[in-house]
Amino acid sequence: MISREPSVLLMSVCLLAAMAATPAGLHASPDPPKGSGYDGLVTLFRDWRAFQKPKVADGVPDYRPAAMAAQQRELEAYRKRLAAIDPSAWPIPQQVDWNLVRAEMNGLDFDHRVLQPWANDPAFYCTVFFEESDQPAREGPFALGAVELWSYKYPLSADDAAKIAPGIRAVPALLAQAKTNLTGNRRDMWVYSVANLKQQAKDLAELAGKLTGPSASLKADVDKARAATDDFVAWVDAQSKTKTGPSGVGIENYDWYLKNVQLVPYTWAEEVALMQRELGRARALLAMEELKNRKLPPQQPAASAQEFDDKFNAAVDAYMAFLKDNEILTVKDYMDPALRARKGTFSPGPLEFFSEVDYRDREVMLTHDYHWFDKQFLVHEPAATPIRKETLLYNIFNTRTEGHATGWEEWMMQAGMFDARPRTHELIYILVAQRAARSLGELYMQSNQMSLEQAAAFACANVPRNYLRLNGNLVRGEQFIYLQQPGYGTCYLMGKIQLDRLLAEKKAEQGDQFTMKAFMDDFNKRGMIPASMLRWEMTGKKSPELEKMLGR
Repeated sequence: MISREPSVLLMSVCLLAAMAATPAGLHASPDPPKGSGYDGLVTLFRDWRAFQKPKVADGVPDYRPAAMAAQQRELEAYRKRLAAIDPSAWPIPQQVDWNLVRAEMNGLDFDHRVLQPWANDPAFYCTVFFEESDQPAREGPFALGAVELWSYKYPLSADDAAKIAPGIRAVPALLAQAKTNLTGNRRDMWVYSVANLKQQAKDLAELAGKLTGPSASLKADVDKARAATDDFVAWVDAQSKTKTGPSGVGIENYDWYLKNVQLVPYTWAEEVALMQRELGRARALLAMEELKNRKLPPQQPAASAQEFDDKFNAAVDAYMAFLKDNEILTVKDYMDPALRARKGTFSPGPLEFFSEVDYRDREVMLTHDYHWFDKQFLVHEPAATPIRKETLLYNIFNTRTEGHATGWEEWMMQAGMFDARPRTHELIYILVAQRAARSLGELYMQSNQMSLEQAAAFACANVPRNYLRLNGNLVRGEQFIYLQQPGYGTCYLMGKIQLDRLLAEKKAEQGDQFTMKAFMDDFNKRGMIPASMLRWEMTGKKSPELEKMLGR
């Protein structure tokens, strides 16, 4: 993660090197005053990131009440240090960085005052994962010490087994601590966390089956971690039957979180109105597409593994050619392999929502898989600023990552990518409807107007063609994430709405000089920051909503 604070000389060298690799216009004149200028912000950021992590004792992060109370008290000193730095005269990207640091501090403040995941969310204590997230950081709040099993090659080498071992050995003690930390009464957080915990047990069982040769010595620790997880699942399941309270944060807290952590310049009520509009728009335009295409045969899902694989490879070929031939963006060598690694495995059914789409046209979800381009940018491209070398905490990036990937689906349709297959336009509007329906589910859950089960039923009822089903595995898992992490369910379309506006503003500003390639290349260089901050940077202007939100 973040290294400890370097010497002043070393930090200055690193900062100047980062500035030299940054796109034009992203930095101020050099040598701001020590401690109060941008270099002071970078120093504070490094200190803050070290502080934000919980203390670790015997390899186990400490989320006990006394430790959390101490962290909450000490947080104020970091907020005061940030407030003492005035960014108002800095160039916009550096002002954005100041706001990103403030948003992260506000995220920890909100955790202590409202969410308290260590006390309210048993799934917070999941730390073992075999599935890679498509985001810069895993969605939702989790305890320190994740073991990302997907990132290793199997059978494990002795060195890799040694890297994994501390995280595996910490599981029993962490779950034992969790039993005393978890005192909350938020019923849905308890009930629906069980699925995540059972998945951890499955992942540990899978890991045990892969331990051979030099890594076999790790099996005893894996078995202990799995037994502790099974025991914890049973405990959580029993405790959940005694829980009776609501799980949402309430409208006032939700509004505060949108403004101060997610940096979304809208309120709960405004988001409800916008999501209702998006749901109505998607379903109405779907009806018109169905009318237009009524004489065409329906799209059938892939029926075999061979068809599934063949269509995927052809889809990647066509998609990458479309991006290059139409000068949508600069195509890098690492993009094609990043997509081909996401082929997936054929299943005869029953299909979950995204498979209903993907099996009918394998190019569609490749557009949303811009996520894998984003992850490659983080590896291969220089960070726009020193602070953006690190992934933002509290999923603050999500209106950029999820919002753009969602918008990209419709943008590519409008650019002509699916013109040869008119029925695919219908799939795009079904995707929009699903995002709007589950967004409304989140908003109603967080306002405590719906339980998670009611929100899941609402989403299923409002997604056309019965593609999203209550008897599937997807809908409750998604709604649970949106209950854990306020603003995540809505970020797909709220980010899209803001980025639609950004694209429109840049086109209006540049007129005939506008090119999509230049726009996207600039967009991609800015890093994984909120849509509102991207709009500010790329237009050079604060919208009235942003002025109101930032209050500076």
